[in-house]
Amino acid sequence: MPWWTAQTHADRRPLLLTRGRIKTGLRAFFEDQGFTEVECGALVASPGNETHLHAFRTERRGPDGIAHAAFLHTSPEFAAKKLLAAGETKIFEFARVFRNREGGRRHAPEFTMLEWYRARAPYEAVIEDALALVRLAAEIAGAKTLRHQDCACDPFAEAEWLTVADAFTRYAGIDLLATLTADGAPDRAALALVCGFAAAADEDWSDIFSKILTAIEPKLGAGCLTILHEYPRPEAALARVSPRDPKVAERFELYGCGVELANGFGELTDAAEQRIRLDAEMVKKVRLYGERYPLDEDFLAALAQMPPASGVALGFDRLVMLATGAPHIRDVLWTPPL
Repeated sequence: MPWWTAQTHADRRPLLLTRGRIKTGLRAFFEDQGFTEVECGALVASPGNETHLHAFRTERRGPDGIAHAAFLHTSPEFAAKKLLAAGETKIFEFARVFRNREGGRRHAPEFTMLEWYRARAPYEAVIEDALALVRLAAEIAGAKTLRHQDCACDPFAEAEWLTVADAFTRYAGIDLLATLTADGAPDRAALALVCGFAAAADEDWSDIFSKILTAIEPKLGAGCLTILHEYPRPEAALARVSPRDPKVAERFELYGCGVELANGFGELTDAAEQRIRLDAEMVKKVRLYGERYPLDEDFLAALAQMPPASGVALGFDRLVMLATGAPHIRDVLWTPPL
């Protein structure tokens, strides 16, 4: 039945009201700590530059009628970091974001991302934020456990801190760091040799890594929350390399019930290195999907002015889904896509 029929809406409404209470509580969490709520524009010149994220493309016409390519953002990250460069120090946003080619039990093409940044803070500080927010959501929902499908997780238990390398050893029997050179460069042949499946000739180190991680993810966050941290350098994205080990980066993901809830970084502020990474992602995107998104030159320029910072993107709808025990993400969206 369509979501807008009276009976369907009546069945979903308790979940939606809980969603509202959770949002109010999480907003208060940030305000109590002196954060400023911001609103980043959704219409952008570059939607982000990750290989496997697909944007909604549109066009903007000025008064002269000339069309310019534009996109709906896949994350407010670039704009938020410009605000840090402008002088903001602690910011958050419940951002509406858009990702094409998305759908399923845990994905929607339009969803709410809770994103926040702390200037001059270690990334361990935003990890603690993420844990506190998940626990607060569960408390507001009256949930002693988070649930998804047949998996349960006690959000109030001590969280498990697991490096990506340890996760690969435990669940896949793979010494992941042995497939990287001393400076963190990927050795595709080494990973293909131990991955446990026949990697296709056109799959690079990151493709193989992602396949293995996809098999590991359902085991994370079972019983208690899992902080998966120290991502290998080839998967650093917009994170800085760890000063402790050049093979890994200051990147983490938070899991509950086998579901990725949050992705965070100790933020990279080296514009030259960031450009190299984004260009490499777009070269791969052209190879795989035949399209390339422009780089946000203002974002790269702003990195030179941006202070050291840490930030997190948390899937708000997924968090509500787990806190309420809803079986599908559409159950906690006020107006889900048909």
